[in-house]
Amino acid sequence: MTTSQLNNDSVEDRLDSGVLKIAAVVVLGSIMAILDVTVVNVALQALTLEFETSFDTIQWVATGYMLALATVIPVTGWASDRFGTKRLYLLAITLFLVGSMLAGMAWNVETLIVFRVVQGFGGGMLMPAGMTILTRAAGPHRVGRVMAVLGVPMLLGPIGGPILGGWLVDSVSWRWIFYINVPIGIIALIAAWRLLPKDDPEPAERFDFAGMLMLSPGLAMLIYGVSEIPGAGGIGATGVWLPIVLGAGLIVGFVLRALRIDNPLVDLRLFRDRTFAAASATMALFAVAFFGAMLLLPTYFLLVRGESALQAGLLLAPQGLGAMLTMPVAGRLADRVGPGKVVLPGLGLILAGLAMFSQVGPVTPYWQLLAALFVMGMGLGATMMPIMSAALQTLTSKNVARASTALNIIQQTSGAIGSAVMSIILAGLLAGKFGVPTSQGQLAATGALADPRTRDAAAVLAADSFATTFTWAVVLIALCLVPALFLPRRPAVRPDRSGDTGDRGDADGTGDAEAAPVMLPH
Repeated sequence: MTTSQLNNDSVEDRLDSGVLKIAAVVVLGSIMAILDVTVVNVALQALTLEFETSFDTIQWVATGYMLALATVIPVTGWASDRFGTKRLYLLAITLFLVGSMLAGMAWNVETLIVFRVVQGFGGGMLMPAGMTILTRAAGPHRVGRVMAVLGVPMLLGPIGGPILGGWLVDSVSWRWIFYINVPIGIIALIAAWRLLPKDDPEPAERFDFAGMLMLSPGLAMLIYGVSEIPGAGGIGATGVWLPIVLGAGLIVGFVLRALRIDNPLVDLRLFRDRTFAAASATMALFAVAFFGAMLLLPTYFLLVRGESALQAGLLLAPQGLGAMLTMPVAGRLADRVGPGKVVLPGLGLILAGLAMFSQVGPVTPYWQLLAALFVMGMGLGATMMPIMSAALQTLTSKNVARASTALNIIQQTSGAIGSAVMSIILAGLLAGKFGVPTSQGQLAATGALADPRTRDAAAVLAADSFATTFTWAVVLIALCLVPALFLPRRPAVRPDRSGDTGDRGDADGTGDAEAAPVMLPH
């Protein structure tokens, strides 16, 4: 290959100004949705006092948003085809904007929960629709770079959310954790209207209404049941096992039906692609372990070390710095050497960081904790986006929207279940250490830690509970290595630049002039 050809390859690999403008719009919208997942967590105590309610009730301000995200995502793939991704993206921003304004004006806890659900419906469509728009604009051979761009809001959410939420609650008002979205949403709406390319809706197949009635409520009931385990005191409670059984039954029914019909809400035939199946399995295990562990980190700083919400948020900053360091490099490497060669070392870094937290104590030096967070962040930057790029780069362009939808369902649902599972483990361990029922574990620990007479002994017991819970996260991350071994370790073959696409077919056997590159065997 000549120097001229290499230079041309470099130019064509680069994300041009048009793609970068689209990326800016997508990132702006995604930041709102992802920030709102974390920004509310530090405000829950203030909301409990404001509305004079219990923590079990106020927790639904966060859980209701999460459930809305999970239930609306399955519709996004069909809606992208039927109405066009630009129209869908504008609708998502509008719903999120309206939900934010109403949540800021809420007059009781019930209305706040309802308005958070409206927010969630908009937020659930923002990320998959934005991913589809940006992936189509960049082309399959630049998927890794696109995923790196989309990773920016994923970094800002966990890091900026607690910091921003703590500052707003302490210095302004809890209502501004919702009002802050209004100016951002208006700018995003105008930018999306002007900068996003117009796409023509495809004459769509009939909407899988029956599938929606099975999958969306099924996911919602499953997540609801799992999230109720700590408060109910175990899986034996009717309010826990009944929604779990019903939800699982609806999901199984959806799977059996989707494999028989031509146009299901989520195309399960995508999982026949070995790379997509391996990436999906890796993403599921990763989300359960990593997002569950992320729930524990601020709780450790708040409960065991006695930090304020703002200080706890600031202590998480090294994780974001580590991810910012590796994510741009990981995106390029995933395109050049194959995602598998990037994901496996990334998982190794996360394992190393979590191993430090599995040994955490009540007086572990902060420099060790911050170093572990930085290493975990480096691993995160080299893991999540390459997994997504691996899943998408072997698919035909017409399947990208559906594949993005499936990946987001896996990520959101697995992350929600992971958070609930880690909460269950921690609650059980705290209850055992302090000799109280499971639902009272964290409350008993908080009381003992607040009493100077029992502070030191309680800190040892609480820290030991956290260390054991982090050990479970280490085990789950280690399991991710198994499906990650099947990720491609060679780059995707680029489309023929001569314009001759040949007579290739897609996974269904039908030709597609815009087929994605085919992965080389490894």
